[in-house]
Amino acid sequence: MGVYTCPRVFTSSSSSSTYCCRHHPDLATRAAVNHRPGFAAGRVDSTTPFHGLSSLILRFPPNFVRQLSTKARRNCSNIGVAQIVAASWSNKDSDLSAVPAASAVDAAATAADLVVQAQIGPEDDLAAVDAEYAVFGNGVQLGGLPDLKDASFLSSDGSIAIHAGERLGRGIVTDAITTPVVNTSAYFFKKTADLLDFKEKRATSFEYGRYGNPTTVVLEEKISALEGAESTLLLASGMCASTVLLMALVPAGGHIVTTTDCYRKTRIFIETILPKMGITATIIDPADVGALETALNENKVSLFFTESPTNPFLRCVDIKLVSDLCHSKGAVVCIDGTFATPMNQKALALGADLVVHSATKYLAGHNDVLAGCISGSMKLVSEIRILHHILGGALNPNAAYLIIRGMKTLHIRIQQQNSTALRMAKILEAHPKVAHVYYPGLPSHPEHELAKRQMTGFGGVVSFEIDGYLKRTIKFIDALKIPYIAPSFGGCESIVDQPAIMSYWDLSQSDRLKYGIKDNLVRFSFGIEDFNDLKADILQALEKI
Repeated sequence: MGVYTCPRVFTSSSSSSTYCCRHHPDLATRAAVNHRPGFAAGRVDSTTPFHGLSSLILRFPPNFVRQLSTKARRNCSNIGVAQIVAASWSNKDSDLSAVPAASAVDAAATAADLVVQAQIGPEDDLAAVDAEYAVFGNGVQLGGLPDLKDASFLSSDGSIAIHAGERLGRGIVTDAITTPVVNTSAYFFKKTADLLDFKEKRATSFEYGRYGNPTTVVLEEKISALEGAESTLLLASGMCASTVLLMALVPAGGHIVTTTDCYRKTRIFIETILPKMGITATIIDPADVGALETALNENKVSLFFTESPTNPFLRCVDIKLVSDLCHSKGAVVCIDGTFATPMNQKALALGADLVVHSATKYLAGHNDVLAGCISGSMKLVSEIRILHHILGGALNPNAAYLIIRGMKTLHIRIQQQNSTALRMAKILEAHPKVAHVYYPGLPSHPEHELAKRQMTGFGGVVSFEIDGYLKRTIKFIDALKIPYIAPSFGGCESIVDQPAIMSYWDLSQSDRLKYGIKDNLVRFSFGIEDFNDLKADILQALEKI
């Protein structure tokens, strides 16, 4: 929230009792935060990086019962800790329970500014608290900063996708299980001194909506935990993520290496927009390591950028090998892992420096939101973040909430989609009306052995060629009853498209063939429908051609 405006003590006009805002003992370590690097005398050391505000745990004592009015709860979501101002608290071990619930709720509904009236006086018996928690100059206590890597009780990606960024502590103070949506365009400062503290890096704030949002930070930390990344940056779309990354990391006059098979809009950006900045590219086959070595030796390569698996032929790049080669020449490696997801492939663990996702696809998983993300080291992501703040492709917090919700079922969805796609790929490969199947889970795939080494599942998309031409393929697609004819993939609903029409219809047939796009190519994204229903639908459609 802006400059953490939640005071340490709340007062009520109906009672002289004071209440201290403490950390939650189950969510924060008991080691003194004052001993952590970056905390001293109630200030934040500007040299210590913050990994998002959701690392900061602000909790009421567990034996307090808060009864916030509807308005107060809405304010908590919209503005944050500054308006958590009313509560009916009980404490059986003391007499600090005299605040009438009605007056507290009324206060919350009508006077949010009561928050800033509470001040800490020399008579307050809080020395023990100060010894255990860091305190900002504006009176907010920060509990311990939990390290997700220390959370040994989360032993699987499925559990991490559900709880990371939330169960282990988030910067939004709430007793809600779900993360609130913080709808705000800017963050206020209580007084000019707080603004100066922020400008002189003694305090933290998002300041403006384009620079960050508490809801978005929760999602960034969730994705970082899944990818094993130091930092994640969310953007308005997958293409926004790719283009900002390329512009931020490749200098004017620089050189990049990419692969022949990739999302068409990415190729267009590399071939038509980057040259305006003097940036050139070498395009190689995903498996041509020799061509990569030649490009590295003949050019000062800044970045190797590729998808793995690729779109639409699901080619796989040996991430460890290309990372070793590129790093030996000082080049950064970025893998677009959208088709894999962090459930099936850990690109960073394999050696890549950055991993990009169109979060629109599997991460969100419900065909209802646009988003992109970049994960990697704090150094590289921070460099990209600087340009992102200038260009302004910020993700709406409501979209962030939808992705947070979607990711809670990510592992279940991916398991179903992996299973359905593999089983259907085998059936399609054996069908007489299918000429060829592209799927890394099949032994016939050129990178099948590589995929088995670096992936734990092969994804939910299968590409295949109908035994026929344009019109016969159209007939097959139109005979399907379950999948939608649409772009995109990775959602709960199955989606099918004919790339020659959906993505390349503006090109002549001969130009499409330069990219390997035949008129009979089908890309089928399997949803989470019942396998037998999908199987029956595809087989009946094949029977009609």
